[in-house]
Amino acid sequence: MIWVAQLAAIRDKQDEQAFAEVFQHFAPRVKGFLIKSGASAELAEECTQDVMATLWRKAHMFDPARASVSTWIFTIARNRKIDLLRKQRRPEPEDLTWGPEAEPDQEDVLALQQDTERLGAALAALPDKQRNLIERAYFGDLTHSEIAQETGLPLGTIKSRIRLALDRLRHTMK
Repeated sequence: MIWVAQLAAIRDKQDEQAFAEVFQHFAPRVKGFLIKSGASAELAEECTQDVMATLWRKAHMFDPARASVSTWIFTIARNRKIDLLRKQRRPEPEDLTWGPEAEPDQEDVLALQQDTERLGAALAALPDKQRNLIERAYFGDLTHSEIAQETGLPLGTIKSRIRLALDRLRHTMK
C-alpha cells in the first residue's frame, strides 16, 4: 500500500520525493525485467526512462482497484518496449528510396524466369488433388478451414495434402 500512497502524492502534489522513492525502487526492476525479456541494455535503459517519465505524467491514470502499482508499471514497460521495437523495425521516411528503382540485373531476371518455369512445371506435375489445394491456399488466399468448407473435405486431409504437395515442390525445386 505504500506505493499507492506514493502515486497519490505524485498525482495530487507532484511530490518529487515520492517520485524519487518510486523511481529508486522500480527503475532497476523495470530495466532488469526488460533485459530478461530480450531487450538490449540500451533499449532497456531508454524504455525504463520513458516508463518513469510516463509514471510522472500519468499518475492520475493509476487505479488501485484495477491493478497493483507494480502491475501498472510493468504493463507500461512491456507496452513501451513493444512500441520501441516496432519503431526500430519500421523504416524512417528518409531511409525509403524515392524515384524509379534501379533496373534488376539481367542475370537475376533470367534466374527468376527459370525458377518460375520450374515451379510451374513442378505444380503441373502434382496430383490434381494436391495441386488444386495448393492453388486455393496460395493463389486463392484461402485458409485451410475455408478450403475445407468449400471442398467438404476434412481439415486434416487438407493439411496433409498441402504438406505433401509442399514437400514435393521443395524436392523438385532443389
